[in-house]
Amino acid sequence: MPRRPAKRIMPIATARPHRYASFVRCAAATLALVFALGGQALALSRVKDLASIEGVRQNQLVGYGIVVGLNGTGDTLNNIPFTRQSLQAMLERLGVNTRGATMRTQNLAAVMVTASLPPFATQGNRIDITVSSLGDAKSLQGGTLLVTPLLGADGEVYALAQGSVAIAGFSAEGDAAKITRGVPTNGRVPNGAMIERETAFKMNDMRSLRLSLRNPDFTTSKRIAAAINDFMGADTAEPTDPATVTLQIPAKYNGNMIRLVTEIEQLKIEPDQTARVIVDERSGIIVMGRDVRVSTVAIAQGNLTVTITEQPQVSQPAPLSNGTTTVVPRTGVKVDTGDGNKLAMVKEGVTLRELVDGLNALGVGPRDLISILQAIKAAGALQADIEVM
Repeated sequence: MPRRPAKRIMPIATARPHRYASFVRCAAATLALVFALGGQALALSRVKDLASIEGVRQNQLVGYGIVVGLNGTGDTLNNIPFTRQSLQAMLERLGVNTRGATMRTQNLAAVMVTASLPPFATQGNRIDITVSSLGDAKSLQGGTLLVTPLLGADGEVYALAQGSVAIAGFSAEGDAAKITRGVPTNGRVPNGAMIERETAFKMNDMRSLRLSLRNPDFTTSKRIAAAINDFMGADTAEPTDPATVTLQIPAKYNGNMIRLVTEIEQLKIEPDQTARVIVDERSGIIVMGRDVRVSTVAIAQGNLTVTITEQPQVSQPAPLSNGTTTVVPRTGVKVDTGDGNKLAMVKEGVTLRELVDGLNALGVGPRDLISILQAIKAAGALQADIEVM
């Protein structure tokens, strides 16, 4: 039988070079598209993150109570009269008469109890509370908060608090040393309050919806209204001011506000903000927005530094002489006028990154940068508001 010719085997790298190169180009294009889409997505924000529903908010609660069970770290009754009065009143309600008796216990402390009542919270739900000492207690560690009514702004009781206090700090001391970490006179009671009264707020009875912007801005409020109108297919939303967008409830959403709010919250827009520079002179922090621009300006920075050093020397008398040993002062004075600093040019319309790079090139610290930014603003070359914290 005739022999069949042997097949020629080609290396993978040279067999189909065009397919391999095509695969690489396709993968690179896909990654570039993903990064491009990701960059665009990062510029958009949900309406849920930009605005809140007017009326849907927390309510602050406050109450006065007593923490007991402290290991001698509570209030001094002789120094804190309201703690003594609270103890006497509590014992009298329990049938114990302490009028005229001398009490020297330091195992309790008067505290203020605060909490936030969430919107739409129902009776029986539990919320976290914060306990803070009022008197001269050293620590609330190991204490238990007794039943404390929590009042709202209207004076009504909305929750009852009680439970073991958990603190993050501690304090220990001896005769000659003391160490304190954190704040031992402030603690929390997780799920320490039970809601007894609900806030009256019925969303389904509303005929209009108001969105309150967290960062008021004319452009942002207009974009939110336009996005809602495009989604609804009708002019139902209108920006009434930079902080508010009013929405008339369409007929198909009457009695079903949850569905309307859920759909509106997921709409995405690009927020806009005023160019602003935030300056904290106490800590030297500078925060600049992306829209900060600078006109053409030349900057030079120099400091006058005077350094004085004292190196006194001892002068010894000659041997076998009647002289005395004296201290001779030696003073060194050094003046640095910053002559090496040069004038730097910042071009017009530079971006935030270019502005930061240009200021860093001057070799100055944050506090000097604050002065430079204020000087640029005074010269009219900084197109942004400077807000000093």
